[in-house]
Amino acid sequence: MRHDIKILIAGGDMRQAHCAARLARKYKVTLAGFDSSALPDDIQHLTGTPDTAGEFDFAVLPVHGLDSGGNITAPHYSAVLAAEDIAAAVKDGGTVYTGIADARLAELFPRHRLVSYMEREELLLKNAVLTAEGAVQLALGRLDTALCGLPVLIVGLGRIGTSLAMILRGFGADVTAAVRSPQAAAKAEMLGVKSVYTNDLSDSYALVFNTSPETVFTRGNLGIPHRNALFIELASGEGGFSRGAADMLGEHIIRAGGLPAKKAPVTAGEIVADAVSALIEEGGGNCGD
Repeated sequence: MRHDIKILIAGGDMRQAHCAARLARKYKVTLAGFDSSALPDDIQHLTGTPDTAGEFDFAVLPVHGLDSGGNITAPHYSAVLAAEDIAAAVKDGGTVYTGIADARLAELFPRHRLVSYMEREELLLKNAVLTAEGAVQLALGRLDTALCGLPVLIVGLGRIGTSLAMILRGFGADVTAAVRSPQAAAKAEMLGVKSVYTNDLSDSYALVFNTSPETVFTRGNLGIPHRNALFIELASGEGGFSRGAADMLGEHIIRAGGLPAKKAPVTAGEIVADAVSALIEEGGGNCGD
C-alpha cells in the first residue's frame, strides 16, 4: 500500500463510495460527502472531513462534479460539500479528477489541474458493457415475451451498440443494427447481426434500443405497429427521438441514462478507480509533470 499518496474522494453517488474502497487497497484514501448511514459497513471507516489545507495529493470528484448551487454533488450527504473546501484540501499543483472538466469547475479549482477520467478509453468500453447489461435488464422487466427470437433494433454501433449486439445475440434475439454507412454495415456483419440504413427503417421491431445522439425517429416514420414496440433511449438529451416522436410514444419509451450507477454501482465505481489509478501511475497529471 502506498501511504505516500493521499487521495480525497469527494461526494457523488454510490459509485464514488465503491471507487474509494477499491483505491484504498493501494493508497491512503478519505471519503467525504457521505453520511455513514448511507454506506455499507465495510466502507464506513473511510469517511472523514478534510480539515487540513493541502493535505491531499489528489481529489476524485463525481462524474457530474457540481450541483445546481455550485457545490460538489453529494446526494448521500445531509450537509453541503463546498467546492472551496475540497479545493483547499488538495495541495497547490495537485490534480483533481472528475468526469466532466468544465469551465465552472476550472473557476473553483484555479490552483489545480483538472483531468477527466471519462476520457479513458478503457473506462468508456467497460461502462458501455454495464450500460448494455442494464438496458437489457430494463427490457426484460417490461417485456411480456422472451428475447429469444424477438425482432430487436439497435440504432448505432458504437461502444454501447456493439455491447448490446453481443449480449442480445447471446439471448437468441433477432438483432438488426440501424446504420448510416457501409463501414457500420460491415461492422454489423462482423458482429453477426443484420443491418438496415436509418432512412429505410421498417416498423417490424418489438424492441428498439437507441444509442444515437442524432434524431432518427420522428412522428413521420413511427407507424402504428411501431408505436407498440418498447423503446429504450440510451443517448443523452433528446437523443434519437424528436420531441413529437417522444410525445407520441408516451409510456412506450424509457429514458435510461446513468445505468452503470443505477444497475451496477460496485462495478462502475471500481472502473472509475482503475482509471484514476492508471492516471496516477502514469504520472498523475500534476502541473509541472
